[in-house]
Amino acid sequence: MKRLDAGDIKDMNLLKHYRIIHKWACKNNNLNDADLELLIYFDCMKFFSKNDYMTGTYSYSWDGNRWTRLLKEGWITVWRKRNHTTQKYHIYQVSFKCKQLINRIYRIMLGEEDIPTSTRRNKIMKGKSYTDKVLISAIENVNKDKTR
Repeated sequence: MKRLDAGDIKDMNLLKHYRIIHKWACKNNNLNDADLELLIYFDCMKFFSKNDYMTGTYSYSWDGNRWTRLLKEGWITVWRKRNHTTQKYHIYQVSFKCKQLINRIYRIMLGEEDIPTSTRRNKIMKGKSYTDKVLISAIENVNKDKTR
């Protein structure tokens, strides 16, 4: 198996439209940038503990409610509960909902799928704010670009 290098990733145009795709994912799923990046980090780990969460949040803005909110909204689920004797702490994983979102982000980045343009499937397309109107034209440009 060939190992990827920096040139391969550049040739794939993988990060070309990352910001627009990232904004779409955050806005439509009521997440902020740090939440989504943390969920991607956890998805790469497969299983993690609350201690791993503490380590993973060092590079993000502080949000004391982030862990509770991600757990309550179903982005993180308990994979194995502690039992007070042999397992001293819970082990978590990202939920099916989270895995679906992250896989969809990857498919959009690779050009296998377009960002939705209907108002039912994309809150940005309602154009309620100036930022949304700018993102609408950016989304149209991303969807037109078939070399991503």
